[in-house]
Amino acid sequence: MANVTYGMGEKADPWLLKTPSLTSDFQVWRKPDAAPPRLVVQVGSTQLSYHLRAIEDCHAMLKARGDWVALGNSDEGKPCPEGSIEAWAREDGNPVGGYYGLRKGYRGRFANYVLPVMELLWLVELEHNPRNNRARAV
Repeated sequence: MANVTYGMGEKADPWLLKTPSLTSDFQVWRKPDAAPPRLVVQVGSTQLSYHLRAIEDCHAMLKARGDWVALGNSDEGKPCPEGSIEAWAREDGNPVGGYYGLRKGYRGRFANYVLPVMELLWLVELEHNPRNNRARAV
């Protein structure tokens, strides 16, 4: 596992993680009392947020697929590979009916930031290559 520090996943004690390619550090914490409950990601001075339920929903999707799935990281508004985790996190047919990202303009990069959290929680195996990483449910 390529995570840096475990923390408690709270704002005062966030998880300190690395992107799947191990090139960037970021902090993550849960905000269960928000509406909707969210996973907050701090990358330098930029803050992104995703539905907290994304962790369970993505795990269920990966379990159903039963094999390695490409991450397909991409910024919001840019295309991502069909069948990838990033594509699933944007499609109308997922459990939230569209983007799991909550901050318009910053709703992409789902696989880049949510999958390391899932790895920390022992829900996925995650590759750590320079690019074209994949994940599968544990």
